[in-house]
Amino acid sequence: MMNTLTHFYDWPLILLSISVAIFSSFIALDISSRLALSTAKSRHRWIGAGAIVLGLGIWSMHFMAMLAFHLPTEVSYEVPLVIISILPALIASGIAFSIIHRPSYSLVRFLVGALFIAAGIVSMHYIGMEAMNMSLRIVYDPFLVALSVLVAYTASLAALFLLFRSQHQAGFHWRKLGSAVILGAAISGMHYTGMAAATYVSDSHAMHPHVPSVTNSLLGYAVAFGMLVILGFTYLNLRYERRIFAQKRASNDKFESVIESAKEAIIVTTDEGLITHWNRGAETIFGYAKKEMIGKHSSLLIPAESGEQFDQIRRQYLPHAPGSLYGKTHELTGLRKDGSVFPMEMSLGSWQEGETFYFSKFIRDITTRKQSEDQIRHLSLTDSLTDLPNRRYFTERLLPTLQNAKANQESLALLYMDIDHFKHINDRFGHPVGDQLLVEVTERLRLKIGKVATLARLGGDEFVFLLPGADSDKAIKFAANILKCFHTPFLLEKENLYVTPSIGISVYPDHGDDVDTLIKHADIALYQVKEFGKNHFRLFTNDMREVVSRQSRIANDLHRALENQEFSIYYQPQVSLASGRIVGVEALLRWNHPQLGMISPGEFIPIAETTGSILQIGKYVLQAACEQNKAWQETGLPELRVAVNISALQFSQPNFYEEVEKVLHSTRLAPHLLEFVLTERLLQESKGAIETMNDLKRLGVHLSIDDFGTGFSSLRYLRLLPVCTLKIDQHFTGAIGSDPKDASLVKTIIQLAHDLGMSVTAEGVETQQQEEFLRHHLCDYAQGYYFSKPVPPKEITQLFSKQLEY
Repeated sequence: MMNTLTHFYDWPLILLSISVAIFSSFIALDISSRLALSTAKSRHRWIGAGAIVLGLGIWSMHFMAMLAFHLPTEVSYEVPLVIISILPALIASGIAFSIIHRPSYSLVRFLVGALFIAAGIVSMHYIGMEAMNMSLRIVYDPFLVALSVLVAYTASLAALFLLFRSQHQAGFHWRKLGSAVILGAAISGMHYTGMAAATYVSDSHAMHPHVPSVTNSLLGYAVAFGMLVILGFTYLNLRYERRIFAQKRASNDKFESVIESAKEAIIVTTDEGLITHWNRGAETIFGYAKKEMIGKHSSLLIPAESGEQFDQIRRQYLPHAPGSLYGKTHELTGLRKDGSVFPMEMSLGSWQEGETFYFSKFIRDITTRKQSEDQIRHLSLTDSLTDLPNRRYFTERLLPTLQNAKANQESLALLYMDIDHFKHINDRFGHPVGDQLLVEVTERLRLKIGKVATLARLGGDEFVFLLPGADSDKAIKFAANILKCFHTPFLLEKENLYVTPSIGISVYPDHGDDVDTLIKHADIALYQVKEFGKNHFRLFTNDMREVVSRQSRIANDLHRALENQEFSIYYQPQVSLASGRIVGVEALLRWNHPQLGMISPGEFIPIAETTGSILQIGKYVLQAACEQNKAWQETGLPELRVAVNISALQFSQPNFYEEVEKVLHSTRLAPHLLEFVLTERLLQESKGAIETMNDLKRLGVHLSIDDFGTGFSSLRYLRLLPVCTLKIDQHFTGAIGSDPKDASLVKTIIQLAHDLGMSVTAEGVETQQQEEFLRHHLCDYAQGYYFSKPVPPKEITQLFSKQLEY
C-alpha cells in the first residue's frame, strides 16, 4: 500500500543555494571574459577553471537545495552517488567553456552544445536524487520531468549565450551581474522543476543497502559556507590576476605603441627563425603585410647569397646568455617583397622563455646613409673640378699597383705634368676661365690615354699619370703623345689660346721602389724641364737629384744668410759712351756660402723668389745700396745713380712705395740718384704695376726695363710705361760683331728708345769693337767687363780716383 507524504523546505538554505548559483555564475562570466584575452597556452587552464567554478556552483546549489528539502522521515545521502553526481556538472560546464572560447558565433554549435550541457545537468540532478537514502519511494511525473529537461536545455542555451557575450566585458559590469542573476535563476529553476516532478510515497517493502550516507541540514550550510569561501577566494584571485593582466596589458600597449610608431623594422623570431612579431616599420621597409609574415621564416627577408652570413650570425649568439647581443650591429643585404635588394643594419636582442630562444631584430634601411658615405668617399677621393682621382686616391691606387709590379718583376712609369704659365692665364682671364681650361685639358687627356693609364689631378695645374708595365722607352713615347694633345689651341673667351705642358718622368725600379720616391723624382724631372725651356719632358737622372739637393740646401740656408751677414753687394760701373765717364753703378748681390763658397745670383735668386725670401733680401739690397751711394757722396765723389734690381714679388707688395719712401728718408738719398731695374715679366705678373711706376716716377726715382728684347711685351704696351731707360740684354750685345741680325736688332732698339724719349744702356760689353759700335750708333750708356767687372764699394772709389787723374 502506498501513502503520499508531504514535505517542506528550509528557506534560508534555499535562498543561500540560489545565491551560490548566482555568485558562481558571476565568476564563471568573469572567467569567460578573461578567456577571450588569454593566450593559447593559458586558454586550457582558464577553460578548466571556468568548468570547475561553474560545475561546482551548479552542483553545490543542487546539493544544498537537496539538503534544504525535508520529509517526515529520516533522509540521508549515499556518498558515492553524491560524488558521482559532481562529474556531469563539471563535464557540462567544461563543454560550455570549450564552445564559447571560440571567437566566431555558430548557432548549430550552440544548439548542439546546449543539448550536451542539459544532459549533464539533468544527469547530475537525477543522480543526486538517486543518492537519497530513505524509507520512501520516489514517483516521477513524466510531464514535469520532461519540463525539467526543457528548462535544463533552455538554461544551457542561456548560459552559453551569456558566457559568450560576457567575453567582451572586462572587469565589473552591472550587465554582467544581471546576466549572473538570470543564469543562476535558470539553474535553480531547472532544479526545482525536477524536484516538483518527484512524489514521495511510503513503501514498506523498500529496502536500502547499508552504505555510507550523510544527513542533517547543517551540512547544507557547511557546504554553502565552504563553496562561498572557494568562490570568494576564486573571485579575489581573478581580481588580482586581472589587475596584473591589466598592468601587463598597459605595459604591452605602451611597448606595442612604441614598436608600431618606430620607423625601423622591429621583428621578433624564434631561435628557428619563425616570425612572431612584425611592426609597421617592417611593412614599410620590406613591403610585406603583417598577416603575410607571422609564422613565416625570416629567411624570406635575406637574399640567397646573404643567407649563410645571416645564419652564421644567429648561430654565433645562440649559445650565449640572453641579452648578450645588445649593442652589436651587423650590416647585411635585405630583400623586399618586390625582389629588390637594399643595404640594412641589424641590431639584435635576445631572451629565453622556457627552452625557446627569441630574437628581436631592429632593422634599418641604410640606403641613404650608404649613398651619403659613397658620396663622401667619392668627394674625398676625387677632384671636384675635373672629377679625376685626387692625390689621396692616386696614392692609394699607386701603392697596390707598385706592390703588384714588385711581385711580378714588372716596371711602371709615373709622369708628373703641369701647364706652363698657368698663373699668367689666371691673371689675364680670371680663375673661372682657368678652371674651364683645366676641365678641357682633362677631357683631352682622357680621350688620349683611354684605359692605358690612370690620370689624376694633384692640385692646381698639376696632373699625374700612372702607366703599369711601362719602361723608360714606353714612358717617353707616352709623354710625346701627351704633348701632341696641346698642339691644337683651346678656345677660351672667344680667343684661341695655345697652352703647353711640361712633364717629368720616373720609372720603377730604376728611379725608386716606393710611392714617395717615385713621385718626388718625377717632380724633380718636371722642375728640370721648367728650368730649361718648358714644353717638353724629361726622364729623371741621378744628376737631377744632386741639383735638387743643392737647391734644397740653398733654399734652406737663404733664411739664415742675412742673419749671418753672408751677403755682400758688388757694384758694376755704368759708363757714358759720349764722355767715357762713370755716371752710375748697378748693385749686384753676392753670396759667400760658408761651405759651398761663392754662389751665383743666377742660381740663388730664382730660389729666393720661389721661397719668398727675396722680400727680405730685396729690402736689404735697397737699404744697403742707398746707404752706400750716400756714403760715396759724403766722401766727395760726384753724384751717380745706383741701379737696384727689383723682383716681381717685391714690386707687387702693397706697401712697396712706402718702403721706398722710408729708405730714401732714412738714408737722405735724393730720389733721382736711385734707379729701379724692372723686368718685362715683372710688369706682366704684378697687379697695378703701371700705377706703382707712375708713383715712383713722380717721386723722382729713375725706372728702366732690363733685358729688353727677350720678353713678349708689345710696343703699344711699352709706350704707356713711365720708363726712362731700356737696357739691351748682353745676348744681343755679345753677338754684335758676329751676327748681323743681332747688330740690326741693337740698332733698332736704340732708335726705338730714342724715338720714345728714353735712354739706352747696353749690358755685357766686353770688347772695344762692341764699345765702338754702340757709341757709333748713339747708345747712351754701357756696362761690362770692358769697363769694369762688379767690384766692392772701395774699388768704386779707386775707379773714380783714376778717372779724375785723366
